[in-house]
Amino acid sequence: MSSSSITEDARSLPDDPVSVAETGIADGRAAEAVELLEACVRAQRGGLLLRLTLQKALAATGNHEAALNAARETAQLNPGAAPAAFALGEALRQADFLPVAIGEYQRALRLDPDLEAARIGLGSAWLDAGEPEKALEAWRELSAENWPGLEEKIADARAALNQPRSDARYVRHLFDQFAPDYDGRMLANLQYRAPMILRELGDLLGLGALSPHAILDLGCGTGLMGEAVRDWSSRLDGVDLSPGMIQKAREREIYDDLFVSDIVDYLAGTERRYDLILAADTLVYLGELTPIFAGVVRTLTRDGCFLFTVEKMDGDGFELGAKRRWRHSENYLRAEAHAARLQIAGFMTCTLRSEAGTPVEGFAVALRA
Repeated sequence: MSSSSITEDARSLPDDPVSVAETGIADGRAAEAVELLEACVRAQRGGLLLRLTLQKALAATGNHEAALNAARETAQLNPGAAPAAFALGEALRQADFLPVAIGEYQRALRLDPDLEAARIGLGSAWLDAGEPEKALEAWRELSAENWPGLEEKIADARAALNQPRSDARYVRHLFDQFAPDYDGRMLANLQYRAPMILRELGDLLGLGALSPHAILDLGCGTGLMGEAVRDWSSRLDGVDLSPGMIQKAREREIYDDLFVSDIVDYLAGTERRYDLILAADTLVYLGELTPIFAGVVRTLTRDGCFLFTVEKMDGDGFELGAKRRWRHSENYLRAEAHAARLQIAGFMTCTLRSEAGTPVEGFAVALRA
């Protein structure tokens, strides 16, 4: 290829524009490749391969929104082509639209069961969504030797299966999906009561009368817990893994600061100190509570309180329930509180919500530093 620019080639539309564009992408001139390929499309020379290369060039420029739009158009024009469905899946996963990305990878595999790249993408999307079992199933028949990086992905998925908490990717993905109608789903459909239960427990301890407090809402979601105790606060901060939930919480205009973060990481790193830390229906995504209790001890002021709800388990220890929510026993909670040198100020059984008309039993606990 001569040193003349791809833009100059675009004016005459070369016989093999895809090869010219691929060379340009490899040489770091993706923007010129986009210009060439878009000129071909305008000249009605936009076959499947050319459109797939256009998507690749757009992604190489960093314009992922345009790449996604190009992928959607290509898939619409070629509904029976597995490579088009796969490419759309890739663009959707890049944009973090995981449910629809998974659907496109699956469609690609229905069209061509031998398209191994789609199996790689499908497993990667499941892993991004915190579903390691499904990721491993997608990769089950693939040879790691043929796919650089797959061995590391498999190790990541196996590690996620063995951690004593729900995978952070799963929690973020789950609540990003729930965010648009979370309040209606929880309050109307499930009779969710955890925020009011914790407020009532706080009232029993006299926290309302002793307000205002600097309050931290762990796993704040859309802000239902914060709304329940805003009148107690001199400062109200919220932390949640889900950007979608944080956006909904921000719309309430009740928080002083909101952070997208894993709650254990936030407690380990923040320099702020709080008089009251609340976790309504949050610790159900953590099995082992030692790290969270250690972070709470680090972050609470002297005589500060930590109020939280968990789902109830009989016996000892903790277990993962059928709904992928962790349940904790009273014995375990008391032992962890003792180990963290937190005093038990309140401990009661309660009904947190309903599922299919069945009450979900739990504990509401108050610990004092």
